[in-house]
Amino acid sequence: MTNQASDEATREREERWARQEEAASSATRDIADVPAVEVITTAAVHLMSAAAVKLGLADDPDAAAQLDLDEARKLINALAGLITAGAPEISDMHARSLRDGLRSLQLAFREASVIPDPIGKGPGEKWTGPVN
Repeated sequence: MTNQASDEATREREERWARQEEAASSATRDIADVPAVEVITTAAVHLMSAAAVKLGLADDPDAAAQLDLDEARKLINALAGLITAGAPEISDMHARSLRDGLRSLQLAFREASVIPDPIGKGPGEKWTGPVN
């Protein structure tokens, strides 16, 4: 390969990278433009979804095989902490629906447990208080 061919191949590769970088930049939102309420609620929804899957609540014929209470407990604890800490920052309107979802997950966890936790000791109850 000649120097000229090598230079042209390098230039083409750099142009392709520049086009890919530009496409990636235009396809993503700058995190600085995202309001904190949206970041907090999105994180909470992701935790809720993951906990629901680990509780075997996914709309999937294989949902029972995905049951993992240890993982669900971790996710519910993290969710409860996020909601409790974030509630004053995201308004009652947003926090109320997140609390309802959390409570549903806590009750589903209690129902799925072979040996239920004592009242007040279930996942997230350290932050939310007893759920029954």
